[in-house]
Amino acid sequence: MNMSTIQSVQTNSYLVPLEVVLSDSTHGVIPHFELVICKIMDSDGVEGIGYTYAVNSGAAAFHALIEGYLAPVIIGKDPEYSESIWQDMWWKVHYSGRGGHATSAISAIDIAIWDLRAKRANLPLWRLLGGFDPKVPVYAGGIDLDFSTDKLLAQSDRFQKEGFRAIKMKAGRHHLREDVERVKSMRKHLGDDFPLMVDANMKWTVDQAVRAARSLEEFNLLWIEEPTIPDDIQGHVRIVKEGRTSVAAGENLHTLYEFQHLIAAGGVTFPEPDVTNCGGITVFKKIAALAEAHNLPLTSHGVHDLTVHLMASIPNRTYMEIHGFSLDRYIAHPVKIQEGHTVAPDRKGHGIEFNWKALAPHKLKGDFLV
Repeated sequence: MNMSTIQSVQTNSYLVPLEVVLSDSTHGVIPHFELVICKIMDSDGVEGIGYTYAVNSGAAAFHALIEGYLAPVIIGKDPEYSESIWQDMWWKVHYSGRGGHATSAISAIDIAIWDLRAKRANLPLWRLLGGFDPKVPVYAGGIDLDFSTDKLLAQSDRFQKEGFRAIKMKAGRHHLREDVERVKSMRKHLGDDFPLMVDANMKWTVDQAVRAARSLEEFNLLWIEEPTIPDDIQGHVRIVKEGRTSVAAGENLHTLYEFQHLIAAGGVTFPEPDVTNCGGITVFKKIAALAEAHNLPLTSHGVHDLTVHLMASIPNRTYMEIHGFSLDRYIAHPVKIQEGHTVAPDRKGHGIEFNWKALAPHKLKGDFLV
């Protein structure tokens, strides 16, 4: 194969409305999300597409970082040197970055590079990444804190009809007893052995999280997710030990090193990276290997259409989240759920084909901070 070089980078941002207004304990009511899509083209005319997203704010910063700082770094580089390119991007924005907006911007480009590499190799991304098992177990990630109990249970029925065999619900209501009653209703409705998770979205203090974990212990939860702020490593350790529960965490960790600190301390049971904010595919793979080295099962956050390739290539994977921020209306091949699984596609690259016409009305222009 002849060497190619990256010739162009194009970035567009969108404010994507959600079909159902969602809610959680820290972000509040969520009517839409911000989507930033990055296209790169190589000297042979092969295109790679990557993307990242934000809740409430961030798209303008991601867009500016990609166009103003990262695109010049990658132009002229051979995409096969993805590790080298990643290091170049990391050090370009290191002083002002080391996480947050910087790693989200890096993620979009890194994903596009891996998509391009897989297309050039004429392989689906999950096979280029090593290939473990294309059949990936999934769960439905409900974003439903403000749903009434009746609406919550009706949603769980719909999830099961859609093929899900595991469900996550939100917690973090004003009073713990409300959370307990809602989980109790869900457990009774689903049955004793149905995999059920709870997500607090960082709402609780450590003491509150320990108290909540013990109060919910009788309901046999698979995990409690993000029980407290991601910065409190020792707090997570306390919750795991004193709460007598499994903890999933990581969607708000933005570097490999943050995952290393939390895992090494024993503060997480199910590491949960998001490929669009942790540094992209290059870093997600390293987090998965780090978790495997500590004998921990890996779960995931968000962007399931893309993440399915990563989970299909990882031996220590467990359930992949099917997230409420769905792109189904804007892509050609949404994931299909059957009996609790989805199957990674065999299309070249990550195989995500955006419907640009459907996205066009939501495109953001000029000063688009919202």
